[in-house]
Amino acid sequence: MKVLILHQHFNTPYEGGAIRSYYLAKALVDSGIETVVITGSNDKSGIEDVDGIEVHYLKISYNNSFGFLDRSFSFLRFMNGAIRESRKIDNIGLVYAISVPLTVGGAAMRIKKQRNIPFIFEVGDLWPEAPIEMGFIKNPLLKTYLRNLEKRIYMRAESVVALSPSIEAGVLKVHPQANVHQIPNMADTDFYRPEEKDPVLEKKFRVEGKFVISYIGALGFANGLHDFLDAAQAADNAKLPVHFILCGAGATETALVRRISNGLTNVSFKGFQNREGVRELMNVTDAAFISYLPFPILQTGSPNKYFDALAAGKMIITNFGGWIRQEINENFLGFSFDNNPGEFVSKLSEFLNSRARIKLAQQRARQLAEEKYSRKILAEKFCGIIRETVGRKN
Repeated sequence: MKVLILHQHFNTPYEGGAIRSYYLAKALVDSGIETVVITGSNDKSGIEDVDGIEVHYLKISYNNSFGFLDRSFSFLRFMNGAIRESRKIDNIGLVYAISVPLTVGGAAMRIKKQRNIPFIFEVGDLWPEAPIEMGFIKNPLLKTYLRNLEKRIYMRAESVVALSPSIEAGVLKVHPQANVHQIPNMADTDFYRPEEKDPVLEKKFRVEGKFVISYIGALGFANGLHDFLDAAQAADNAKLPVHFILCGAGATETALVRRISNGLTNVSFKGFQNREGVRELMNVTDAAFISYLPFPILQTGSPNKYFDALAAGKMIITNFGGWIRQEINENFLGFSFDNNPGEFVSKLSEFLNSRARIKLAQQRARQLAEEKYSRKILAEKFCGIIRETVGRKN
């Protein structure tokens, strides 16, 4: 059988960024399933072989800094382009459509109708509720259209894959009869490992003798990273021996860098890094900061940076609620706070005063990665779902 994966933001380990869809595609290839991916690209088009995965690149621009209209146009172009490109691919037995955007589900529904084949829809963020709650979608007619599209996709999908317990609940709220599987983001416990800090890297990043807190990921509006800088300012005011590293790219990058340059001497900015660059940063990091704005809908997400940090055995700090906060508290992975700089300093100081607490949090993080989120465990579950779906249709 041949599986077609639709994902506008497919990244490879050689490029950096979120690579969940690469992990899924590679798991299928390694299990003997021919796998084709249709994705978008800012700078290339054509077909490439990526570790046995046949990747079709459509030259469709997208950037985290795009406004709502530019994003929408990019999403619609990919939906239509994916439908056209799929006609060139023979013997497809199943479509696996990865959102966001929600419109990729529209492409999956069209291919299902044209080919009479099933599709599985993966939900990484609850759209359209996320942009509606954050105020990006205000038009009542557009809200109604997108909510109806969401429900149609869930109803017509053979099954839905949710990346968190909260997303599963959100899907079932819209379509209670949906067949939902939960497969969170994966912790690559082979690539990221707990390790002693490398003095060469400490010197490179100028963090010798410091407790290092890093944010590594998208610098988008939803990430609320001014709270990260507020925490850094509070730590500096309290004269804590802590250094903060902000790493990534996105819509708020210019404003964040400007603020750092205006006197935040305990913060370093690093631009977008590939996986090797991230691994170097992880080496000098003691705690990973996971950040979102305080919108309830954002608490449902499954940020890949959380799972990378678990695999690397890092203490976790977060400024939002939801299932991740609950998991941090239940497993003693670190601490959460409610965007109150004073609370941040108080809780961080408790850890700084007890090296044993820090070590325990880091050990528990790695243990959770190995036992619950390892790439091997979740890849096997994913391949099982794919085989079961195709088997039912045959």
